Amino acid sequence: MTPLAPVLQGFFTRHLAQRQASAHTVAAYRDCFRLLLKFTQARTGTAPAALQVDDLDAELISAFLDHLEDDRHNSIRTRNHRLIAIHSMFSYAALRCPDHADQIRQVLAIPPKRATTTIVSFLTTTETDALLTAPDRDTTLGRRDHALLLTAVQTGLRVSELTALRRRHLTFGTGANAYTIGKGRRERHTPLTPSTARLLNTWLDDRHAEPDDPVFATHHGGGALSTDAVADLVDKHAATAAAVCSSIASKRVTPHTLRHTCAMNLLSAGVDLATIALFLGHANTRATEIYLHADLALKERALAKTAPTPVAARRYRPPDTLLAFLEAL
Repeated sequence: MTPLAPVLQGFFTRHLAQRQASAHTVAAYRDCFRLLLKFTQARTGTAPAALQVDDLDAELISAFLDHLEDDRHNSIRTRNHRLIAIHSMFSYAALRCPDHADQIRQVLAIPPKRATTTIVSFLTTTETDALLTAPDRDTTLGRRDHALLLTAVQTGLRVSELTALRRRHLTFGTGANAYTIGKGRRERHTPLTPSTARLLNTWLDDRHAEPDDPVFATHHGGGALSTDAVADLVDKHAATAAAVCSSIASKRVTPHTLRHTCAMNLLSAGVDLATIALFLGHANTRATEIYLHADLALKERALAKTAPTPVAARRYRPPDTLLAFLEAL
């Protein structure tokens, strides 16, 4: 029997480091295994530190993936991303645990789930306004949450990019922008509107934030908010906003919904896909094309341009008196 702990620790400290995995990849893989270990403990009663490699067999991994969808209500895309992390770790383990070769082969054989293409969910202008006014700005946490929501909607930053923001990453004044390193270590400067820049500048000045302080800190002002904490606060304020804007209640509002909203706002303003892809940090426009499918107004404008000129309907008149007689029968 082979203890799991040294294998998993080696995967993170040696394998991912040697491959120069980005901080976002490490964080995503870490979150996957935190969930998997907690699920395994609940299922087997064994503490994570005491688990053996053979405890994580194909049956348990498959049950975990079902748990993500059924109990945590994760999307198929998220489920497949978790499976990628698991496959990566087991590929690493295959060279170090030859006596578990058959078990590892079965885990690596678990296929990704095919997902149907869904139309992205985004907020309308009315819904966005309701969400932004939901936090109580008479409190410190309310001002923080309002600043975070506004930044997310205006910049389209990923939730991991929002939580990674530090005071030194923001530039105010002429050319105000937020500097981030996104997926694939792609660096970008995302412009800030004057209103967003003023709000963030005031928020940071009120906190006397130092250059390395997180822009969106925890309640105690220490470390940065976690991605789960951001998801929770978005969910909380969406519920508040639904009381004044009922259409929000029919939508599942997440941090990524705010990113979609930013993209849809750019598209409706006439910004081309290539620019939107650069704005969002996409590697190419393929990932950005989903917004074309979601924009009903864009389709309606296209239809209006291609629809034939309406012709007034004319009453049918038979060309002959005998035909007229027959038509009248």
